[in-house]
Amino acid sequence: MDTATDVAVVGAGIVGLATAYALRRAGISVTVYESGQPGGGQSAGQSRIFRHAHDDPRLVEMAVTARRIWREWEDDFGIELISDDGAVALGAGVRDKLAIMQQVPGIEARWIDARELAGRLPPLAGYDGPAVFDPTGGSIRTVAAIDALTEHMRDALVHDHVLTLRNTTAGTVELRSGTGCSEYGAVVVCAGRGTAALARTVGLALPVQLSAHVRVTFRPRSEPPTTLATLQDSSGDFGETGIYAAAFPGNTHYGLGLSDSVPSNDGGAVDPTALTDLADRAARYVRRALPGLDPAPTGYVHCWVTRLPWNEDGVAAWQHGAATFLAGHNLFKQAPALGATLADSVTTGQPAATVHPSRRLGDPSANR
Repeated sequence: MDTATDVAVVGAGIVGLATAYALRRAGISVTVYESGQPGGGQSAGQSRIFRHAHDDPRLVEMAVTARRIWREWEDDFGIELISDDGAVALGAGVRDKLAIMQQVPGIEARWIDARELAGRLPPLAGYDGPAVFDPTGGSIRTVAAIDALTEHMRDALVHDHVLTLRNTTAGTVELRSGTGCSEYGAVVVCAGRGTAALARTVGLALPVQLSAHVRVTFRPRSEPPTTLATLQDSSGDFGETGIYAAAFPGNTHYGLGLSDSVPSNDGGAVDPTALTDLADRAARYVRRALPGLDPAPTGYVHCWVTRLPWNEDGVAAWQHGAATFLAGHNLFKQAPALGATLADSVTTGQPAATVHPSRRLGDPSANR
């Protein structure tokens, strides 16, 4: 058996890369296992929303930490990672979220009127309902973030799949991959859909609910707008209550999806007709709500959703011996904070208390 680096990170999506980067900055040697293209799984696509708005105040506070680290990464890499166009949220439900955000230092979210909304989000049809603007939200430059972290960790990347983990009597973790068997002082698993399967190899059953999701890409009808805020629409005014959208670099495209997803059966199969219906609903929403966009899709991102049962924004980390397993949904924006938390857990040898499953992070009722 090989004695490898101090720590192995399984999964080179945004959270795995963030964890590896934080570990390396702490002076810990790291090996990162990835069977495919870094960022090619649940981190795929050209954009994501950075938002502070959540129902759980603890996630709002985590987002503040994440936003600070996103800025540090921008300084480290010398590139823009979050646009300065801000984030817009529509619908009656934004009242409660705004109230929470206004209680957290460092967030400047506020109400905006229809005129300002039209300037922040030019493709939008007329809307005069409740609207909130978060100026430090924006579109995450996902490809730039993945590429920069991958380049920094390139010498640590191993392109191989991990089959099993086993805690040893020496307090280490044995990792068996497709072409090797190595031993690490700690292993952190951020493998998306594959996390629950690896957890089962050490005897943990994670309550991950697997489904599939589609995001659809649309072009502006004319020149790309100078400003294009991200969008969350829970209003129902345009026929849907769970819409989100974020801009590509240069505002050349808008990636839009529904919060709905298609459940997977035990064998991992997904109904293709149901997935097609989600994409069609996205296009119909664009026709009604975003007349400034051409409703003919120009691209798609299909990915797995690994949701925890207590909330669509739920996140938790399970620990078994020296192995840690992170699971959750809507994690891209929180990745820098999650990576720092997981790295700190490894360096201190203590469980990641802020994301312990007992806290049900993301569930507002668990914070009472």
